[in-house]
Amino acid sequence: MMAKYLIPATFLMFALLTPDLLAQKRSESEQASFLFSKPNLAAWCIVPFDAAKRSPEERAEMLHQLGFTRLAYDYRAEHIPTFEREIVALRKHKIELFAWWFPTSLNDEAKMILEVLRKNNEKPQLWVTGGGDLNMTPEQAEAFCVAEVERIRTIAIAANEQGCQVGLYNHGGWFGVPKNQVELIRRLKMPNVGIVYNLHHAHDQLSDLASNLSLMRPYLIAVNLNGTETDGDKIGKKILPIGQGNLDRSVLKTIIESGYVGPIGILNHTDEDAKLRLEANLNGLRDLVGKLDLPK
Repeated sequence: MMAKYLIPATFLMFALLTPDLLAQKRSESEQASFLFSKPNLAAWCIVPFDAAKRSPEERAEMLHQLGFTRLAYDYRAEHIPTFEREIVALRKHKIELFAWWFPTSLNDEAKMILEVLRKNNEKPQLWVTGGGDLNMTPEQAEAFCVAEVERIRTIAIAANEQGCQVGLYNHGGWFGVPKNQVELIRRLKMPNVGIVYNLHHAHDQLSDLASNLSLMRPYLIAVNLNGTETDGDKIGKKILPIGQGNLDRSVLKTIIESGYVGPIGILNHTDEDAKLRLEANLNGLRDLVGKLDLPK
């Protein structure tokens, strides 16, 4: 018997209101106002990446002060005992647990996370990464792809039981190449698997950003922004505040023109104070959008 897969309400919304249909209804100016407005933004990489080492309660209060209503949650081993406190604190401030950085296999820690989500009736996106040598032979790449399909399938089936989407998270290597992620999804044939695209892990792909977004767009469930500089990952500028990279304006315009309509992540991912870095990104994004001179 074929397994039945649950499709979260947010996924159904985007399936019914396709990017093409939504893009037709909005000018580029309206598209930018929607995409980069605070209700559509999620804070990312602010739990282990925070000089202030905030508690769950302090973090939720900080997000509330900044006007965020979504958190993509990343963690380290020391945060495991406070998983449920995080959920309670977010709910107190009406902040959605939008996504959760997830283990790369369905190990004991992954099962424990799913149990926490089940117990608290939370259904975040589960962001899963991978690796793989970019220089594999075609035969090696095929074998690797087959193995990755089965690895992701095991996670996706468990995630589906909780009503969660799985986001393939580009983090370099074979797994971080858009065409490879799309191939995995096509082979999986599971509607709860999509793609999370991270600009800070895509410096070598920026020259092909328009075509990559076009390829991924049917499967994109989140895009995480970053200040982008030419060869930034090679000159010590891999992660910059939005608005400080020489490619930022063209990157934002390309995202808008792609017709993407989903959530946008704003990250810290540095050793700085997460609040200060989020503020810098928010201010930079606001100023940059105001200078795009988009058709109304």
